[in-house]
Amino acid sequence: MPKTGQQTRYKLVIVGGGSAGITVAAQLLRKSRELAGQIAIVDDAAKHYYQPLWTLAGAGVVSREVTVRDEAAVIPRGAIWVREAVTQFLPKDNAVMTASGNKLHYDYLVVAAGIQLDWDKVKGLKESIGKAGVCSNYSYDYVASTWESIRQFQGGTAIFTQPNTPVKCGGAPQKIMYLADDYFRRSGVRSQSIVRFVSGASTIFGVQKYADALQKVVDRKQIYTSFQHNLVEIRADQKQAVFENVNTCERVPMAYDMIHVVPPMSAPDFIKKSPLAAADGWLDVDKHTLQHTRFANVFGLGDCANLPTSKTGAAIRKQAPVVVQNLLSQINGKPDYRQYNGYTSCPLVTGYGKLILAEFDYEQIPRETFPFDQSRERRSMYWLKKELLPVMYWHGMLKGRM
Repeated sequence: MPKTGQQTRYKLVIVGGGSAGITVAAQLLRKSRELAGQIAIVDDAAKHYYQPLWTLAGAGVVSREVTVRDEAAVIPRGAIWVREAVTQFLPKDNAVMTASGNKLHYDYLVVAAGIQLDWDKVKGLKESIGKAGVCSNYSYDYVASTWESIRQFQGGTAIFTQPNTPVKCGGAPQKIMYLADDYFRRSGVRSQSIVRFVSGASTIFGVQKYADALQKVVDRKQIYTSFQHNLVEIRADQKQAVFENVNTCERVPMAYDMIHVVPPMSAPDFIKKSPLAAADGWLDVDKHTLQHTRFANVFGLGDCANLPTSKTGAAIRKQAPVVVQNLLSQINGKPDYRQYNGYTSCPLVTGYGKLILAEFDYEQIPRETFPFDQSRERRSMYWLKKELLPVMYWHGMLKGRM
């Protein structure tokens, strides 16, 4: 069991105990054991989630319980867990404030605070989520309602949404749609159904190679698509969703029998309001070195950063070694900075047993790992996602081994 932090000064404070924060701490402690006892991980969460499996949990493939561990179990040996929420950054004082009023001082700061789900920005969503066919894979609390909604669907209109904000795992809004379509066919209700993908984005996917492949999936499955339409309201009593055209602001109501909602997302409020924020509210870091643009002893990575790439665990896996190397270079006074090229990966599940593995960089150029065309649907890549990637996460990334 890790110690709960009592001291108020640390060599390094890491804000966030999710994928990014734990990975950075674990890698640092493997590379520099003298940092043991000098790293604080500040996070008030009791549980740690492997969220990429929520797509499969929502489709009935795995139980949601396999995606969760106690937060205490993933804190690396040598790190001190400060189980509090950060409320304020004071970078000129090299300090952060917590909800209890504690002021934690640091020599170096890593911000890995994740992303904020803004359920309340869609009128009526908070009141209706998890009930009567309104579901979402974007919360451990609601993912079971997705599988319930899919299993109970008897035909009609199934809508799957994507907001016009950045989201974690940009492919997830459509992955559950392809799985639902498969299930509807197996259960014999697809012929009495309309499946719609209504997205605030302008295209099905941002990288042309994979967009072309996904369009073929959409065409084959006879899914209706509407782009640049953003969900703004759920009228649960009428089973009606209201979308807004992002160009004309025209309101478009659509009837549904089930609707999978991806909420709008943004940087956490305590980052938005801080001196560390860029103009758009995200943590302001150099996209290659991951060093803050104004405070040299501050680094950031993961979903909270203003990096122009998809917000995924695979991106964090490539960002973390860059932060670790550049932080140690600064600590040791050596100008040996590594560069992050924007690599990210989206394992795009297109049905039960089928997956397109998208990998690309800042320039939206494919950076594929395997010696074959990854834009083709493959069973092997589906098993990679289902079986191998979770093991790599729990026993590789979070242990600082990769």
